[in-house]
Amino acid sequence: MAKVDLKELKMRYGIVGRDEKLDRVLDTALQVARTNLSVLIQGESGVGKEAIPRIIHDFSLRKGKPYIAINCGSIPEGTIDSELFGHTKGAFTGAIADREGYFGAANGGTLFLDEVGELPLSTQVRLLRILETGEYVSVGSSQPKKTDVRIVAATNVKMDQAIRQGKFREDLYYRLCTISIKVPALRERGSDVLLLFRKFALDTATEYQIPEPLRLSPEAEQVMMAYKWPGNIRQLKNIVEQMSILCEERTVTPKVLADYRITPGSDSTDVAAPGSTAGGETLTQTLEVMKYAIASLKQDVEMLKQRVAELSGVPTQQIIRQLEPPRPENLPAATVVKVDQSAPERPSALEAYDEGEEVQEDEDLNIANMEKQMIERALRKHRNRRKNAAQELGLSERTLYRKIKDYGLEE
Repeated sequence: MAKVDLKELKMRYGIVGRDEKLDRVLDTALQVARTNLSVLIQGESGVGKEAIPRIIHDFSLRKGKPYIAINCGSIPEGTIDSELFGHTKGAFTGAIADREGYFGAANGGTLFLDEVGELPLSTQVRLLRILETGEYVSVGSSQPKKTDVRIVAATNVKMDQAIRQGKFREDLYYRLCTISIKVPALRERGSDVLLLFRKFALDTATEYQIPEPLRLSPEAEQVMMAYKWPGNIRQLKNIVEQMSILCEERTVTPKVLADYRITPGSDSTDVAAPGSTAGGETLTQTLEVMKYAIASLKQDVEMLKQRVAELSGVPTQQIIRQLEPPRPENLPAATVVKVDQSAPERPSALEAYDEGEEVQEDEDLNIANMEKQMIERALRKHRNRRKNAAQELGLSERTLYRKIKDYGLEE
């Protein structure tokens, strides 16, 4: 295998950082890519584990085959076996036709199981059988099926603790962890935090047409590197976006960082607004709650519409036009399913994360209108590159194309 230049690899996948620990992660991913070994990617929430399985697939012998990424933590326990392994007609109420499942759809390719530590124990038994024999049984069937799938899994769960508590099978852990890749936390990556700050500041200024991006004073740079970043890259991006919008001064000082609870040695994740902005703290917290609530609602509705459409055969656009918004709470991870036959133009970056929509008081909360607005915004942001827009929205390209047609957004 020809030596891959890490600088070019980072540019291709939008990865930002020069730290040696990050480079070792990328080197390991490239080395294991051409094998068929199972890989377990571990790291804290927000470190950006999502790009690693994409790299592994794209540099493997399976790169022309399906790549499917699913979030195990966002699929209800009662339906996860059906989603993963498929079901037969009549297996349960509403099963009006046979369904293949992700292991069947990914045959010959790569299946990325994000948040694998959240799998129910009964599903873990089924997964162990696939890893051992390559066989699985659909829900409601007694006939085993064969699949040739390479499994790459990721988790932020402390697996040794989960095993001791009886929440995760030890034999499954060792099967998944043939190769282990540990993605470093942001606080372990030294000056990479400054590079990421500049990237997010520039991205935000470009997106919202802010004349001058934020910059850090030398003293503020030292504070940024001394802060513990418990939320990692996701937290950093959130903070930079807030400051870019709300701060009048373009030079960030330690005093400004302190207003956002960013102080040396601290690990606070409290949301705070600049002290110079009257009423800012209440406004920012309110916007954050609304932002996460709307993003959560979008994800839940999309999952429900797709699931009902699969079971009933009714076109998705006819299902669930309006729902009451859920209570504001922390944004749950969305189920992301991607089936590609080639590498994306710009795959998900290590720092990528789901973005919620800010909400104005008079915004129409009709679900269809919200979904249309989100699609329009993603298309504008990516200059009508539908593949990139689909990745941003967490949709398959096929689903996005259909929705563009349904909403009359075709050029």
